[in-house]
Amino acid sequence: MILSRLFPADEAARCNNVGIALNILLSVFKLVAGLLAHSAAMVSDAVHSASDVFSGLIVMLGLRVARRDADEEHPYGHERFECVAALILAAVLAVTAIFIGLSAFRRLSDPGELQTPGVLALVAALVSIAVKEGLFRYTRRVAKRAASPALMAGAWHHRSDALSSVGALIGVGGAMLGFPAADAAASLVICVFIGKAALDIFLEAIRGMVDSAADSETEEAIRRSALAVPGVQGVDLLHTRSFGSRVYVEIEIRADGNLPLFEAHAIAEDVHSRVEAAFPQVKHITVHVNPV
Repeated sequence: MILSRLFPADEAARCNNVGIALNILLSVFKLVAGLLAHSAAMVSDAVHSASDVFSGLIVMLGLRVARRDADEEHPYGHERFECVAALILAAVLAVTAIFIGLSAFRRLSDPGELQTPGVLALVAALVSIAVKEGLFRYTRRVAKRAASPALMAGAWHHRSDALSSVGALIGVGGAMLGFPAADAAASLVICVFIGKAALDIFLEAIRGMVDSAADSETEEAIRRSALAVPGVQGVDLLHTRSFGSRVYVEIEIRADGNLPLFEAHAIAEDVHSRVEAAFPQVKHITVHVNPV
């Protein structure tokens, strides 16, 4: 009951919860497999999956805060908290990458620490690749429907984990074929994948924090929607700006200058209602009427 109040059971939250549950299972499985099979790459991969659990909790809190209604202190809502969650996620990934990279360098510099992993590590890598790629596709699909940057960041975190497991698979296989350094080298590959994911998430979160315009296709669709309203003779200006996962729109339309104020206002209201109904990502649209 308490958890259901803290974390809403919408599609985005359910998707994130599935990811957290599977990551907990994967982390334990890969850690046990890595320790029993003496695979440093698999232990590193387990650490990566464990960071996914923490990341999922960050995304969960970000989704919760972002969906709060506007208040006196935040009259435009809380959507940008999703971007804040994505920035924290990027930082967690970056620290994880540094930790794994330093550990790999230490093992490569000391040949005495290199061991040949067992078959269990190979199985764990294959299972991880399948599960994480499935999670990536599922989470990305939900993130697109929910227009959630935090959830999309989580999706790419799943993909980075799948790719790191590919690196672990190659490293484990190479070590089993007689190249013990391959297992430690795979940890470096995992480090690079995690670092790249951290950078991508960071840049996307920054883009959502600043007032960048919506994509040109969305702006053109909004323009066409306004022009389809009876009484609108043209669009003089159209500006959009992102606000977290939502978009604000400012538009100036042309209408007959001889219309009574009541009728001109009704046209503006029609444009306002149609755009907000047709584009769920639009949080608010301001309509100004220019007389022809």
